[in-house]
Amino acid sequence: MAVEEHISHIRSGLTSQLPDRDPEETAEWIESFDDLVETQGTERAQYIVRSLLQRAGAKSVGVPMVTTTDYVNTIPVDQEPEFPGDEQIERRYRAFMRWNAAVMVHRGQRPGVGVGGHISTYAGAATLYEVGFNHFFRGKEHSGGGDQVFFQGHASPGMYARAFLEGRLSEEDLDGFRQEKSREGHALPSYPHPHSLPDFWEFPTVSMGIGPMNAIYQAQSNRYLQNRGIKDTSDQQVWAFLGDGEMDEPESRGLLQLAANEKLDNLTFVVNCNLQRLDGPVRGNGKIMQELEAFFRGAGWNVIKVVWGREWDALLDKDEDNSLVDIMNQTPDGDYQTYKAENGAFVREHFFGKSPQTKEMVADLTDEQIWNLKRGGHDYHKVYAAYKAATEFKGKPTVILTKTVKGYGLGPHFEARNATHQMKKMTLEDLKAFRDHLRIPITDEQLEADPYMPPYYRPEQDSAEYKYMMERRNELGGSVPSRRNKSKEIHLPEDKAYETASRGSGKQQAATTMAFVRLLKDLMRDKEFGKRVVPIVPDESRTFGMDAFFPTAKIYNPAGQNYLSVDRELVLAYKESPAGQLIHPGINEAGAVAAFTAAGTSYSTHDEPLIPIYVFYSMFGFQRTGDAFWAAGDQMTRGFIMGATAGRTTLTGEGLQHADGHSPILASTNPAVITYDPAYGYEIGHIVKAGLERMYGGKHEDPNVMYYITIYNEPYQQPKEPEDLDVPGILGGIYQVSPATIDGPRAQLLASGVAVPWTIEAQRMLAEDWGVSADVWSVTSWNELRRDGLACEEQSFLDPTAEPRIPFVAQQLAGATGPIVAVSDYMKAVPDQIRQFVPNEFATLGADGFGFSDTREAARRFFKIDAHSVVVRTLQMLAKRGEVDASAPAAAFAKYKLDDVTAEATAIAGADA
Repeated sequence: MAVEEHISHIRSGLTSQLPDRDPEETAEWIESFDDLVETQGTERAQYIVRSLLQRAGAKSVGVPMVTTTDYVNTIPVDQEPEFPGDEQIERRYRAFMRWNAAVMVHRGQRPGVGVGGHISTYAGAATLYEVGFNHFFRGKEHSGGGDQVFFQGHASPGMYARAFLEGRLSEEDLDGFRQEKSREGHALPSYPHPHSLPDFWEFPTVSMGIGPMNAIYQAQSNRYLQNRGIKDTSDQQVWAFLGDGEMDEPESRGLLQLAANEKLDNLTFVVNCNLQRLDGPVRGNGKIMQELEAFFRGAGWNVIKVVWGREWDALLDKDEDNSLVDIMNQTPDGDYQTYKAENGAFVREHFFGKSPQTKEMVADLTDEQIWNLKRGGHDYHKVYAAYKAATEFKGKPTVILTKTVKGYGLGPHFEARNATHQMKKMTLEDLKAFRDHLRIPITDEQLEADPYMPPYYRPEQDSAEYKYMMERRNELGGSVPSRRNKSKEIHLPEDKAYETASRGSGKQQAATTMAFVRLLKDLMRDKEFGKRVVPIVPDESRTFGMDAFFPTAKIYNPAGQNYLSVDRELVLAYKESPAGQLIHPGINEAGAVAAFTAAGTSYSTHDEPLIPIYVFYSMFGFQRTGDAFWAAGDQMTRGFIMGATAGRTTLTGEGLQHADGHSPILASTNPAVITYDPAYGYEIGHIVKAGLERMYGGKHEDPNVMYYITIYNEPYQQPKEPEDLDVPGILGGIYQVSPATIDGPRAQLLASGVAVPWTIEAQRMLAEDWGVSADVWSVTSWNELRRDGLACEEQSFLDPTAEPRIPFVAQQLAGATGPIVAVSDYMKAVPDQIRQFVPNEFATLGADGFGFSDTREAARRFFKIDAHSVVVRTLQMLAKRGEVDASAPAAAFAKYKLDDVTAEATAIAGADA
């Protein structure tokens, strides 16, 4: 009874909460239903049951939602389509792939290499992939445009093995597995990494749930292109192959509602339920397939379970009293794993032996026949039926839950063992048994010659297997996976699109966020270019002043706007449309980055370049979704990442978790991200223009980057672009924005972003109150200055005989004498990035520590980064050099009440946000 109670949550339990007041009448209803199934089939029975459920709802008869069904296949035998291929020949070359995949990883463990790898995942999932490759996955040459397939990362050896059979990879390539530098030119990355193998892999996967998340938004992006009239994607499917252990990641499940809400029936998840994660069972005491069925069904997905292979059909047909189904329902996953690690006699005793009826059911089967009762994920017919049903289902996304054995066919040392995920190589005995199981034409002598280097096997090109395999792929549109490296050229905006940014704000005050939004509006007005811009905002459009896009560009919603908007009479009314341009994922930064990635790689997946511009709270970017930005870099995403409400002290009342003092540091760790912290609108204009030319102009040697630009919510006067503006300085990371106006002791003030105006105020105070001559430099990118400096050091290190290249920051500051005081609205580590590349004495002011709620003036005084603090720190450095009176720093400290956060502030703190 205790066991029954423990597993009750893994059964449907539809009648367990209600008494049966008339068992005889109940039996009559069930008999009638059984007769309906027998005489008219399961399809008719489904319609009758659905009609009754619908009628029950209309009559207010409480019927629970059927979130879990019995632990059997969803598709009845009588509804399975005929398998269209030659199963025997497909099985033959699938065996070749399974052999080559395992041998590739095994050879990677040879002495002197030992790079690891995963054998068991593909061994258990080979059928799932091969049914897709032979009958469903369409390549880029297909008339419909081709599918997008997210492969399960640990199964990558299988994809390499297929590419080897197709002639796309050589033996030398396979032997370069996981040796990307030491075997450069013949190297394969461990997992699907587009950045490492850019003509092969399209989508980076492996763990963290980013694959499922990105697949959902890839499907949305396909529909977005279709609904906006950019490309016909109606015949393209998105497939995501996932592990049942991977589905524990919050990201794996957290965005399912989007796919259901938008009716993304162009999306199919295939979850490989081998019941094991890396160290043990996924749900030893439960049933992961039942759990996922309930979860996906509750989220609005179509669910197809593939639990049992065709060998079980006859047994289930004889199961008149549901004894077998009851045992299937009650057996937890931990036991199912154990059964496949034992033998047929063990299964007879511990599974079928649970009831007299089931024991008798298999009495005429041998132990070997019991052992050969396959799981559904290893059955071509069952998997084909599920894939066909998924691609034909309309109105919902589909998840196919397939039950498999991890390490299937690898022998008793591997199959279903807890340690199988970590097992990288086979013994000679294992190799011989595996060869025999797959019937590979390799001799004992060949295996014994060098057990570390068993041979690969590839049939001749005139063989029946090769011809059939290539015919299937040719009919489906070419090889998969395959990535497009180049895309069509697009028209970039003319110079006039940047004129608003260069004009400044006149007498008005404007935050750099608003300066950017005005620039964006002008870019979107360009007739040819504008339609390719994809603004992405996670429910903060009004905060960033982007509600102006609502009436014109509109918010993308495939269902349109079928309600009466509460603000319909306003000029900036909320407007949704299937042709809407603005992607609005809600309070959902993870989804926003996934949408950004899909749009930013459309140049490759669809040969239709899109320019994603993701605008968000800077604090909720790299800190919150850093893994996703790494995946975006791997996928070679292009676009603009706009960190709005940037800085630690600009957000005033929002407080600690909204106060960004470190995003540039986090961004600096991603090699695909180019970071800028501009102070003025005209700087933003030049940065955006350069970014568009680099990413989409077609001439840069490395266009696959993302521009992270911090913008602020603090209004101040935006100056007009100077006539002699140092544009290369802006793009390189530093230029002189305000030269000294007097003669006197010299100092250099370096500032970025919102700190530039208050540093210019410090320049005035130093001149008027202390006779100090200070130059002010706008550091548009501390990060890029550091990268350039490190590149110079690396160049000298690798070529010590060459003339050393001078870092750009040192070139710009050449002749700039006196100490440097560097300040920003970030922690000291941000300006400190360039300290080693300048010869001047260097001091940093920064906002280290937690943020808090207060006024901007108080916060800046507390962190000692305001104009007064810049003055005092500059005087301290000059006094130490003997260039100002030794008493000046203390006098200034007292004069400005630097230790008092309530002291009168300057007028440079800016207006309200």
